[in-house]
Amino acid sequence: MTSKKLPAPDIRTTLHVRDTCLCLHAQRAARVLARRFDEALRPAGLTNGQFSMLMSMNRPGQVRMREVASLLGMDRTTVTAALKTLEKRGLVTTEPDPEDRRGRLLVLTEAGRERLAEAMPIWTAEHGALEADLEDADHLRAGLIALVK
Repeated sequence: MTSKKLPAPDIRTTLHVRDTCLCLHAQRAARVLARRFDEALRPAGLTNGQFSMLMSMNRPGQVRMREVASLLGMDRTTVTAALKTLEKRGLVTTEPDPEDRRGRLLVLTEAGRERLAEAMPIWTAEHGALEADLEDADHLRAGLIALVK
């Protein structure tokens, strides 16, 4: 099979994509938000990803790894890797799921709950400041939620 070499997009096309690409702008915003919350949560000893993961497990009893992965929009391999750090720090425990040998059950430990209690006022203040900086946080949130449904 012979492939025909296509010309690179012209500068107008490049600028159009740069200025309008929703994926690009969402990725850039996600990185800025991640850095902002990483910095804010540092005194609690958590990254924004760890905070989100712990919050996803903050319920009575055990939670299935696939539920956490689904809520966070991650694959199970990525969740497994992220859990290792939390497990080593004693914030989470994991055990085999008796209903699904391939699955794992996750439990937030007392130390994990304490870390969340420490992080929660920090998150609340930073999130409030972020919402105050935005023109219409509810509209933005609704649009983002609509994308993942």
